[in-house]
Amino acid sequence: MIWLLRHAEAAEGAPDSERPLTEKGERQSKVAGAALARLGVKIDLCLASPKVRAADTARLACAPLGVEPQLEPKLSGGPFDAEALAAGHDQVLLVGHDPDFSMAVHKLTGAQVRLKKGGLAGVQRGELLVLLRPRELEAIAG
Repeated sequence: MIWLLRHAEAAEGAPDSERPLTEKGERQSKVAGAALARLGVKIDLCLASPKVRAADTARLACAPLGVEPQLEPKLSGGPFDAEALAAGHDQVLLVGHDPDFSMAVHKLTGAQVRLKKGGLAGVQRGELLVLLRPRELEAIAG
């Protein structure tokens, strides 16, 4: 399964690559990881955009999953091949940006989605199996 997590809420400002998460964004990130853990998801690999807001989202989300995120420049902006990045792993969490992640879901499944900040999609064998907004992740996390 390929999990795509859009970075959580970030502060405005420049430079774009250095924008940190807000307090709300930190909570959203922790909740995403807690929800995945509660669902029993065992992430084999976490790849994140090197932009601060995505790297921090990955770090906070992966903590309860026991996985150390790796920075992946291909997720920093523009189209990317999610299947190639996930090759050789069962459960991969990718953390990055929109519209790139919504377009990746479309490329993988044909589904038209718009991931909210802190939103999560789960795709397996060309099918969109999971699409959760931050408030739904919060309900799952408990």
